Amino acid sequence: MSHPLFEKHRATLDAALHAIATRGYWSPYSEMPSPKVYGETAAADGKAAYEAHVGHPFELDQPGQLGWTGAEASPYGVALDVKYPLCDHEALVQAGQVAMTGWQAVGAEGRTGICLEILYRLNKQSFEIGHAVMMTTGQGWMMAFQAGAPHAQDRGLEAVTYAWREQSFVPKEAVWEKPQGKNPALVMKKNFEIVGRGVGLVVGCGTFPTWNTYPGLFAALATGNAVIIKPHSNAVLPAAITVRTIRAVLSENGIDPNLVTMCVTDKRSTTQALATHSSVKSVDFTGSNVFGSWLIEHCKQAQVYAELAGVNNIVIDSTDAYKAMLGNIAFTLSLYSGQMCTTSQAILVPAQGIETDEGHKSYDEVCADLGKAIERFLSKPEVAFAVLGAMQSSATAERVDLANSGKLGQVILASQKLNNPEFNGADVRTPVLLACDATDEAAYMEERFGPISFIVKTADTQAAIALSERIVQTHGALTVGLYSTSDDVIQAMTQATWRGKVALSINLTSGVFVNQSSAFSDYHGTGGNPSANASYADSAFVANRFRVVQRRAHV
Repeated sequence: MSHPLFEKHRATLDAALHAIATRGYWSPYSEMPSPKVYGETAAADGKAAYEAHVGHPFELDQPGQLGWTGAEASPYGVALDVKYPLCDHEALVQAGQVAMTGWQAVGAEGRTGICLEILYRLNKQSFEIGHAVMMTTGQGWMMAFQAGAPHAQDRGLEAVTYAWREQSFVPKEAVWEKPQGKNPALVMKKNFEIVGRGVGLVVGCGTFPTWNTYPGLFAALATGNAVIIKPHSNAVLPAAITVRTIRAVLSENGIDPNLVTMCVTDKRSTTQALATHSSVKSVDFTGSNVFGSWLIEHCKQAQVYAELAGVNNIVIDSTDAYKAMLGNIAFTLSLYSGQMCTTSQAILVPAQGIETDEGHKSYDEVCADLGKAIERFLSKPEVAFAVLGAMQSSATAERVDLANSGKLGQVILASQKLNNPEFNGADVRTPVLLACDATDEAAYMEERFGPISFIVKTADTQAAIALSERIVQTHGALTVGLYSTSDDVIQAMTQATWRGKVALSINLTSGVFVNQSSAFSDYHGTGGNPSANASYADSAFVANRFRVVQRRAHV
C-alpha cells in the first residue's frame, strides 16, 4: 500500500518526472513573492518568523549537545545574535545511523513522499527563509527570496525526482524459474532491498546556503541515508530553519528526527573529522579549491560531490544586438556583486575588435562601452542596491581593492563604494572591470571571486575559442558564453565546450543570463572539468548513494 504522503504529492512527482525527461520550463514553487500565491499575510508572517529568531537560541533538540555557539555577522551590518546547539559530532553520526533503520523500513515510496512533504512545508516558509538568506549572505531581497527559497526547493525536488526514478527501477521482489528439461524447474523467490550507504555530510557555503545545500541534502535523504548538515559559520540560520522543519515532518511521520541533524562549528578540524568518519559515505561540498581538494583526497571512505572554483568566460566574436549584449553582460557582472559560482570573469575579445549592428567596434571601444553599460545599469540607487546586495566577506572586498589598484590590469571601470541608506553597515561595491592581454595569465586565469572581471585581448576569434577551452580544461568553469553571428564560429565554440565539458550559452540578449540556471531543464555543472565533479542534477548524482541488497530462497 502506498504511503499517504506519496499519494498526496503524486501529481507533483509525476510532473517533475515529466520535466526532467523533457527539459522544458516547469516549477511547482512560485518565484514571485505574490500574496495571491503565498497568502495575503505570508510576507508579514515570514518576516516576523525571521525576526523571532534574532537574538535567541535556536532549539533543535539534537543529541550530544555540549552548549551553544554561533557568531554570524550579517553583511548588512545588522545584529543577528542567534545561538545554535553545539553538538558532539560523534553523537550526531551515531544517532543518524540508528535512525536509518526506520527510514529504510518506509521504503522508497515512503521516503519520496516524506521528502515531498518537507519541500511543500519549506515552500510555505519561503519568506522566512528568504529573509534569513538575505541577512546572512548579503543578497538583495528578491534574489534571496528566489534563489534561497523556491529555486532552492526546485533543486531539492529535482534531486528527489531523480532519486525516485532510479529507485523505482529496482523491483521489490521477483520469482526466478529456470527450466530443467524433464526435471522440475528450479524456482526461487528473490527480494531486493534498497539500503542507504550510510551517513551523508553536506557542507554548506556562505553565499548560497540553501541553493547549494538542498541538492545533496535531498539526494542523500531520499535514497535512504541519514544527513548531517554542516553550514557555513556565517550562514547558519537558513540551514537551521530547514533542519527544524525536516525534523518536525519526520517526527510527524513516525521517523526518528535524528535522521537529519545540524553540526555547527567554526573549527575545520571538526569538519575534517566528520568528513573522514568511517560511517560517513557521501560528502557534498561547495567552496574553495583548497578544502574541496582536501576532501577528495582524504575522504576515501565516501563519495565526494564537489563544486569548486573556476574561471567562467565569454567569447565575443560579433553581434547583431550590441546594446542588448552589453546590457545582458552588465547585469551578469553586477548580480549579487559577482559573488556567484557562475559569474563570468574573463571576457575574451579579438584584438582587431568585433562586427556589430552598430558597425565595427574596436577592442578599446568594447571595453569602454561595457564599462558605460555597467554604470548606466547601476545609475539608479534603488536598482543598484537591489541587484548588488552587499559583500559577503571581507576577503571579497580585499580582492576588489586589489583589482582597483591596477596591479592586475588596466582599470576600465573602477569599483565604487555605495552607501545603502537602509543598511548603513553594508559594504556595497560596484563591479571593477579590467583590461589585459591574453599573455597576462597570472591576472585572469584564476578565480577572483567577487565583482571582478577582465576583458582579455586575444589575437583573433580562433585564439579566443582556444583560450576559452584551455581555461576550462585547466582551471574549470561552470559557464561559458558566446556572442557571434557566424554559424562556423558557433559550431567551433560548441565543439570546444564539448571537449571541455562545460555548458554554453549563445547570444543571450534578453531576460536569460549566463550565470542563471533553471532546475529541471539546465544541468548545473557537468562533472567533466575541474570546477565540479558532479552535476545538479542527473542520475549519477543520486545512483551511487544507495545499494541494492538481495535475498533469495527456494520456493
